[in-house]
Amino acid sequence: MEVREASSTSVLMVAGERSGDLHGAELAAALKAELGEASIFGCGGAAMRNAGVETVADLRDFAMVGITEVVSGLPRARRAFHAILAEADRRHPQLAVLIDAPSLNLRLAKQLKPRRIPVAYYVSPQIWAWKKWRMRHLQDRVDHMLCLFDFEEEIYRRAGVPVTYVGHPLVDRPEINEPAMPREQFLMRAGLEPGVPVVALLPGSREIELKYNLPPLVAGAAELRRRGQNVQFVLPVAATLSEAAVRTQLQSCGAAPGLIHTVAHATHDALRIAQAAVVASGTATLETALLGCPMVVVYRVAASTAFFARFMVDVPFFSMVNLLAGREVVKELVQRDFTGTRVADEVARLLNQPEAREEMTAAFRGVRQRLGPGGAVRRAARTVADMLRAGQHLTTAAVALASR
Repeated sequence: MEVREASSTSVLMVAGERSGDLHGAELAAALKAELGEASIFGCGGAAMRNAGVETVADLRDFAMVGITEVVSGLPRARRAFHAILAEADRRHPQLAVLIDAPSLNLRLAKQLKPRRIPVAYYVSPQIWAWKKWRMRHLQDRVDHMLCLFDFEEEIYRRAGVPVTYVGHPLVDRPEINEPAMPREQFLMRAGLEPGVPVVALLPGSREIELKYNLPPLVAGAAELRRRGQNVQFVLPVAATLSEAAVRTQLQSCGAAPGLIHTVAHATHDALRIAQAAVVASGTATLETALLGCPMVVVYRVAASTAFFARFMVDVPFFSMVNLLAGREVVKELVQRDFTGTRVADEVARLLNQPEAREEMTAAFRGVRQRLGPGGAVRRAARTVADMLRAGQHLTTAAVALASR
């Protein structure tokens, strides 16, 4: 057994999607503050690199959605997967911090176990919602689970997985709590008129999501205009996408010139000034709720992916907003229900019925309370640091025994 110096702290950190990249960047900064010094390497994106994480693979190598969409990206993902393992073999990290992305990270955790690299799992995988058979893998592969939602703590404890509820980092994010741009400045930048209600369209942060979600969003916007609804539309382009490419796709979907305005790097500003939003299911729905913007949740995947998902999903709602509320707070339009007509109907309801908007935003305040009091990243970093210190203590004890 190879013995490492206790003073040399090496951590493998792996994120497989953009939201995980942001979580990883925050955790890496907090962990370095907690430990004083640490060498962190692994897989991530621009945010983790800016936080000082040395990435030996990029999260874009694992950017795949659904079942049928995975096939073409497998060779690229396989190469990146083996690159991570090769670097782990070379550096022998004292701990691995795996962030969300269960399809990637549960496989990686399985490979780390025989290498005797303990695993902390941050942003617990939502396999309680689907693929429940994977729960047994967590017992064997994960040494400590760090969950963001309060109800998850009991789920993992019952499954025999050591767990700590840390709360959700979104509560502390500056973009949620501090406006970056005055309303008038945003309207001018996006080419929007000051006196006309605004609807924000968030189709997702990946190209495959644009492919499936953008056409019905365009159809819904066109239908609202056809009905004479006084409204204008803005599509804040995610940092992972090109604004020019999004505009090209809007044209290919038949969007009339001037129907949908695009603006880059201003998603939260768009949600702050919008009277309503249509949001692809995911973390963006929580952000929208925290910003108090009434919304409709939508999502569409390939028909074959949806067919198999019917047998896997075992929760009453798709959006985390509804799951946390325990009821249908926001309307969910998924697959066949996600049509231009249905989008137009639900957006018109939010725009024309103030009581519906008020009821929804009141429910959002309850959702925010379910996300914890703040300080999630700091608590997560302390838990990870404690794991590292415990491992160093065991290593030191092993050295002492070997020297007798």
